[in-house]
Amino acid sequence: MIVVVDDRQLVKDGYTSLFGREGVPSASFDSIEFGEWVNTAADSDLEAVEAFLIGQGAQTLGLPRAIRDRSQAPVIAVSDTPSLESTLAFFDSGVDDVVRKPIHPREILARAAAIRRRLKTLTNHIDIGPIRIFSDGRDPEIENQTFALPRRERRILEYLVANRGRRVTKQQIFNAIYGIFDEDVEENVVESHISKLRKKLRKRLGFDPIDSKRFLGYLIDWN
Repeated sequence: MIVVVDDRQLVKDGYTSLFGREGVPSASFDSIEFGEWVNTAADSDLEAVEAFLIGQGAQTLGLPRAIRDRSQAPVIAVSDTPSLESTLAFFDSGVDDVVRKPIHPREILARAAAIRRRLKTLTNHIDIGPIRIFSDGRDPEIENQTFALPRRERRILEYLVANRGRRVTKQQIFNAIYGIFDEDVEENVVESHISKLRKKLRKRLGFDPIDSKRFLGYLIDWN
């Protein structure tokens, strides 16, 4: 999920639409609302955030440090006025990157992935057994062969692999895939996506690498 912070409703609506077309959930706040939310949000909600996108607002320059107190997700500022002063002000506030309008949402996602790789000293993929998961939106591979998946199933697999060795709940998966504020989709849809994903993995691998326990959640690991 991408969290957008901007005091202009038109801008927030625009990003929600653009990220939605890419299949990426987003949530938007004005700068005052966000300051209150980031200080009180549940840890599971913050773990679902892939990146924070900071635009114009009365309190935006004070937000990056508040974010760092709760999350290590990339913080990217969007500058409407391409000047050295505004760029330096954003970097001084603690953001990881500054971009200028207009910018395509895919570039924002790519920049966020690059920041995460630097922070975690990772390559652009994660291997778990014969499964390779990419951070740039490509379909995963199994034994070097493309393993094509629908968007939701691919993102669930990416989330499980990113949390490999750790059990995650249905709610955590839902928050990561649909966003914490999507009230139009039932949480139980996750079970349907995971069921289809497990059948495909079982058919390709000969066994199911996803372990599920009622009330505890799902785990993917490779021994």
